[in-house]
Amino acid sequence: MAHLHAKEKGSVSINIRAKTRQRDLIDQAAEKLGRSRSDFMLEAACNKAEDVLLDQAFFHVDANTFNKFHELLNKPLPPTDKLRRLIKTKAPWEKRK
Repeated sequence: MAHLHAKEKGSVSINIRAKTRQRDLIDQAAEKLGRSRSDFMLEAACNKAEDVLLDQAFFHVDANTFNKFHELLNKPLPPTDKLRRLIKTKAPWEKRK
């Protein structure tokens, strides 16, 4: 999905109310990225909206294609040294313990 930009024709105003601490948090993050509050909020909102809509996407395939897909999901990957290292590697949140 294409991101919408404020410069596009037909731009509209969106007004929301926020608590002071929410605004300050948003401003702090926007400043770190060198963005305006509006640009930061619009991009974040559009990214979330795309995620929600893409999670609801429905793909229609014929039975043969679905069966092939299902077989691939259930077929284990061949063991490799790279896979073994990956499995043994702790997740970043586990390394702090």
